[in-house]
Amino acid sequence: MIEPLILQQVVTGTCKITKMTIHDLVAGLGENPYFGAGAGLFGIGVLTAAIRKERTREQHTLDLHMGLPYETVTLTAFGKNKQVYFDILAKARTEALQKEIGKTIMYTPMGSEWRQFGHPRGRRPLDSVILDTGIKERILNDVNEFMNAPQWYTQRGIPYRRGYLLYGPPGSGKSSFITALAGELEYSICLMNLSDRGLTDDRLNHLMNVTPQQSLVLLEDVDACFVSRESKSENPAAYDGLNRVTLSGLLNMLDGVASSEARILFMTTNYIERLDPALIRPGRVDVKEFIGPATNFQLMSIFRRFYPEVSEAIAQEFISAIRTHYKDVSMAQIQGLFMFYKHSPKTMVDEGVPKLASL
Repeated sequence: MIEPLILQQVVTGTCKITKMTIHDLVAGLGENPYFGAGAGLFGIGVLTAAIRKERTREQHTLDLHMGLPYETVTLTAFGKNKQVYFDILAKARTEALQKEIGKTIMYTPMGSEWRQFGHPRGRRPLDSVILDTGIKERILNDVNEFMNAPQWYTQRGIPYRRGYLLYGPPGSGKSSFITALAGELEYSICLMNLSDRGLTDDRLNHLMNVTPQQSLVLLEDVDACFVSRESKSENPAAYDGLNRVTLSGLLNMLDGVASSEARILFMTTNYIERLDPALIRPGRVDVKEFIGPATNFQLMSIFRRFYPEVSEAIAQEFISAIRTHYKDVSMAQIQGLFMFYKHSPKTMVDEGVPKLASL
């Protein structure tokens, strides 16, 4: 953000002009090019001060996210007024934050720090995720109560952190709900892949202690990374070398002496029975919530969302058809079915529902 801000000013020296591109996804796929000074040394006038700007480009180090060489911008002001630097940074920060209003930012680990992953995405409304009655409200109320009670935890000597486990079959809406919850709270999401071969216990603990402020930490599919010690003892060769993060390291990260505070952590799993009991005991996981197959309430709600003008009789016919043909279905399956019959609800009920399993 600092670079475009500076390059908006009048260049007072001679330099190479370089085309730079900012990818802008706010109004759809597109690019926002601007022309500015290339690498080198030149003078500019910015914020009523004379500035000497030097931009150097690394020759051997690349940004692994973008595949571009790292660059360093050095600013030198003529005079004794240091405030000009703070003014530049403050203005750049304000403009950068303006671009993030109404957006959810995703972070992933890069080395020993968190880096923004992709572009900020529009916040998903919480009511766009259809769960069974009361689930969203219970979790949202619990999170809000936690966020509003830091002093309560401090006065009682309780570590100020909260852990949630959402479990249930695939496609039931666990990850979608967490994304929508982050949008509702105006939080970012830090995605942690415990199966990363470069992730060690020490690096995991460090990353958890440097998470960006106002962010949820998300560990998805923890059952694929760790199994209960009972299962491993039955067939140790099957799990040998599965990952470099140990169960002990994960437990210490969750509630060890050096574990972080002021943290909200979500874990998801499709198979809670595969998790070690020590991983999900109280203190490490404070709230467990089952997100199961679609209930009649969910089926009716999603039908009304896609076909708001259709009669109640067809909606009931849809639910009856689902229950006749299938014992359990996921909300992801239902949504996928509706995508094939956007404007034909009756055809969807008569022809689509019997073929749902093959879609």
